[in-house]
Amino acid sequence: MNRDLKFAVLGGGSWATAIVKMLTENVDTLQWFMRNTDAIEHIETQGHNPNYLSSVEFDTTQLQLTNDINIAVSNADIIIFVVPSAFLEAELSKLTVSLKGKTLFSAIKGIVPETGLIVGEHLHKKYTIPYENIGVITGPCHAEEVALERLSYLTIACGDKHKAEIVAEHLSSDYIKTKISDDIIGTEYAAMLKNIYAIAAGIAHGLGYGDNFQSVLMSNAIREMKRYIKRVHSMKRNINNSAYLGDLLVTGYSVFSRNRMFGNMIGKGYTVKSAMMEMKMVAEGYYATKSAYKLNNDRKKKSKTPILDAVYQVLYNDKNAKKIFKDLTDKLD
Repeated sequence: MNRDLKFAVLGGGSWATAIVKMLTENVDTLQWFMRNTDAIEHIETQGHNPNYLSSVEFDTTQLQLTNDINIAVSNADIIIFVVPSAFLEAELSKLTVSLKGKTLFSAIKGIVPETGLIVGEHLHKKYTIPYENIGVITGPCHAEEVALERLSYLTIACGDKHKAEIVAEHLSSDYIKTKISDDIIGTEYAAMLKNIYAIAAGIAHGLGYGDNFQSVLMSNAIREMKRYIKRVHSMKRNINNSAYLGDLLVTGYSVFSRNRMFGNMIGKGYTVKSAMMEMKMVAEGYYATKSAYKLNNDRKKKSKTPILDAVYQVLYNDKNAKKIFKDLTDKLD
């Protein structure tokens, strides 16, 4: 393994913390950017993130913490973005150093609202980063299970197979298994869409639907995902692989899923604003729903997406969840 390559992780949430944990198994030092200066001070003195995955203990001699994104980017060869998609462009706008020549991996499971693009497309089109320097890190993998060192799986996608292999090797451990893929666009869209379907699963649970309906909802969701991704980026892919179906299932069913939790609260009658305030975490699927719905409806020939449409009506048109999901039950098979 090439221990000379320098990594940076941008983000201070639970998934960023989990990725830092994975990397510190294999690198000597690591740049870690987060905005919260109090959290930085706490990690430096106490050895753990006070706000996310606080049970994970770090050897602070491995961490070079900073709240200056330019320092982290300047001192790294491979940069992993793990800030919420809604705030990504605000952070990128602070850059005074160039991203050119860097290898950029997205572990963000959402759409950049300013452009309506997934992160890889956003970096390519706005910052002219070639696709061979862009990659994606997807699950199925919950940060909480990484913290517990429970066996988990990651898919690392990149146009440059060698770069995918390097990142996969640096994330691997006794409890993390990795595989590589060349489907950069498809895996990233899948990571975004599964959060929307997890919200749907949560809404259904909050409304009182049982396991039988959930299984039908998820089987329809994977077919809907397949249609959507094929329309966006047609290539040969097996939608039943773990990066697609596996990630959908864990996000739709797991108690650790913040998107399912968010949907469950909506189903129980919370407003979007009150659900977000109580969760104190970002549900990426909320922002992704609007962008994915708009992208689909802006096409000349849109995909058939009854689940996405139902979630959009509840979240953005303030439609009654009980009625919308009653109508949805007649559209599933």
